[in-house]
Amino acid sequence: MAARIPLPNGSIFQIAATFGVEKLISAISNANPGVATAATNGLADGDVILVQSGWGRLDGRASRVTDADTDGFTFENINTTNPIFYSAGGGAGSFQEVLTWAEITKITGVTTSGGEQQFLTVGYLAEDDDRQFPTNRNPMSMSITVEDQPEAPYVAVVEGFNDSKVQTVARLTLPNGDQIVYPGYVSITDTPTLERNQLMTRTVTFSMSGRPVRYLAA
Repeated sequence: MAARIPLPNGSIFQIAATFGVEKLISAISNANPGVATAATNGLADGDVILVQSGWGRLDGRASRVTDADTDGFTFENINTTNPIFYSAGGGAGSFQEVLTWAEITKITGVTTSGGEQQFLTVGYLAEDDDRQFPTNRNPMSMSITVEDQPEAPYVAVVEGFNDSKVQTVARLTLPNGDQIVYPGYVSITDTPTLERNQLMTRTVTFSMSGRPVRYLAA
């Protein structure tokens, strides 16, 4: 069988338009994946949530839900095992469920930047060669070029977040069924590009506030 070459054609990019009320998480287990205790959470498998947590590495991230029941759920594909990063008993917080999505339509291109590993360079007196030690990663963002269509439903959603500067969630669904969820802040240019005989476009920028999570198709 010939190898399948992945192409982005057919991908769908959405922005969370509305959220449910904030609900409490009373505890999160140290497990892979982490399990939340949240009474009467109202969630179902596959729902996407925005998380606030006492754990810095989980706080502000987006996650898909699995194994949901009345009083708990699992953070699909998020590993909270390591007690150094996820101190036992320290993960309590809250979540908001994404209720509705707005598709960003007529995308002509997406450019991703950031995410590169940074390094501390150290030179020791007795050595000729410097050494590198990993530190942080650069923040990630996506620039999404779209056809100028001011009456498209998503435009009002994005402009609202642009004005309020409130965190939201983006979801990318790839042609093979994989999904990637991103937490962050969205903005849009006020005016379209104006170049003779060229498509008028605007740029939607999604600036990530935490690491994305990828979910492979079943």
